[in-house]
Amino acid sequence: MFQQITLVGHLGNDPESRYTAGGTMVTAFRMATSTQWTNAAGERQEKVIWWRVSVWGEKQGEPVAKYLRKGSKCMVIGEVEAPSVYVNKVGDHVASLEVKAQTVRFLDSRSDGDAGYTPAQSSPAKVTVEDSSSIPF
Repeated sequence: MFQQITLVGHLGNDPESRYTAGGTMVTAFRMATSTQWTNAAGERQEKVIWWRVSVWGEKQGEPVAKYLRKGSKCMVIGEVEAPSVYVNKVGDHVASLEVKAQTVRFLDSRSDGDAGYTPAQSSPAKVTVEDSSSIPF
């Protein structure tokens, strides 16, 4: 069986990188996706869903950590991991949704001052994640 999800949204925090005990780099960030509509009373409504995204490997994780920042717009294509449930500050049970990224595309058209980043050229940057099925984590 196969499942894949495509998300387009904005980062809720700067990406953070770390290494597993086996030396594999993992870059993680939170991402918000939203849907907006107008209800029957003419009021503007919005639903926001937060996702935790993990990008495995230095080849893929380093560009994400270097060029994406809180507020950056990107597209993530990946696999949804099993959700975990936790109790938030208010005492409500909330699901935490995680995606293991296979592709990350940078969608911002500005560089935020980094001369090395030019996503507005021909097409968005693409980062493809290597197979991480053998990573024990």
